[in-house]
Amino acid sequence: MYIPIEEPTDKISIDAVKMWRISNSMGHGIAFLIIAVLIVCTEKFDWYGWIGIVLYILGGIGVLSALFSILIEPVYLQRTWRYKIDQKFVQLKHGKWQVQHTLIPMEKVEYVRTEQGPIMRRYDLYKIEIGTTTSSHVIPAIPAEAAKHLKAEIATYAKIQDINVLEGERA
Repeated sequence: MYIPIEEPTDKISIDAVKMWRISNSMGHGIAFLIIAVLIVCTEKFDWYGWIGIVLYILGGIGVLSALFSILIEPVYLQRTWRYKIDQKFVQLKHGKWQVQHTLIPMEKVEYVRTEQGPIMRRYDLYKIEIGTTTSSHVIPAIPAEAAKHLKAEIATYAKIQDINVLEGERA
């Protein structure tokens, strides 16, 4: 009685690792800068001693977090992300220990859009956002030509009327 559904096999771009590493490095760099400024302020303005201790502990936790999110997490995410688009469903699957497998029926898709930030532009990548009535789902780090093709394919399957669907987002 069940419909056999094949597992998703399409992978996101290998450049996603570089993109996520740059993005995570920038975020952690800003956090370390703020912590460093606060540590200097504790020394200069003679704040309570416990504030400095807390800031050093936060810095240590930040170093561990940076090591994980810059060196390990991007590779893990790129290796586990899978997607598949056909006439009936959009499938998204990612994770190794905690696997998330999302199945979106095409008749529930209300919109599809591509998005590209400055770091993604450097690697010519897009993320595709698929919106339903109650939520939106993202496929990260798709090469530009594939993203434009997928956007048009999803819109066609879902019968979304969009003027720019064939030409993709304008840069």
